[in-house]
Amino acid sequence: MTTRNPENIEPGTEPSTDQKTRRVQRFWPLVSAFAVLVVAVLIGALVMLRGAGNPLGFDTEWMDEIVEHRSPVWEIPSLAMNYLGGGVIGVFIVPIAIIVGLCLFRRFWAALYFAVATILSAGLVQLLKGIFGRARPEEILVHADFGSFPSGHVANATTMAVVLAIILRRGWVWIAGVVYVVLMLLSRTYLGAHWLSDTFGGLLLGAGVAVIVWAPIANRLFRENERRHRFVLSRG
Repeated sequence: MTTRNPENIEPGTEPSTDQKTRRVQRFWPLVSAFAVLVVAVLIGALVMLRGAGNPLGFDTEWMDEIVEHRSPVWEIPSLAMNYLGGGVIGVFIVPIAIIVGLCLFRRFWAALYFAVATILSAGLVQLLKGIFGRARPEEILVHADFGSFPSGHVANATTMAVVLAIILRRGWVWIAGVVYVVLMLLSRTYLGAHWLSDTFGGLLLGAGVAVIVWAPIANRLFRENERRHRFVLSRG
């Protein structure tokens, strides 16, 4: 009697990368979706339960340190990150440029992945802002809309960083993404646009959305990347 082998893996052999991505495609969406929603809701609930959105202890301590060390030297790069991560530049110009660039390199699944993840991340941010309605810090230096939790700038930066790292599969992309997200996190708190806990919520949300959207198309992205790699080698 033979044992059914749905993955077509020979006994005693390791699964191929293609087979591993198929497993990711089947099991990760439920796990990652559940995790990110639970974490995001728990952070928001904790913030609200501590007094209608009042800052937590580490929020206050961090903001006190920020205000004490404010200077034009730090304000200029923080304002630059503010415009880069939001408004017309952050919401339209940068994402559209990345999508067009991916399409020019015939990475159409990657472009779709980036577009869907970016839109979903922004939508969930606005939904949670409306649900929790947390007030922004009084020390804010820029104009911002209502709702402090979670940070939309940090969520957008994290989603973009994780998505590009998954698409391009390069170590330097991961490093650049981490640096970009950390700088965005610091700039949002420096400008008083968010409490530190807001940025943590945005970070978790952005990373979670990137994984959720990736999982169902992991295998297609892998195949597209392999085709691109073979094309480059053939032209070399």
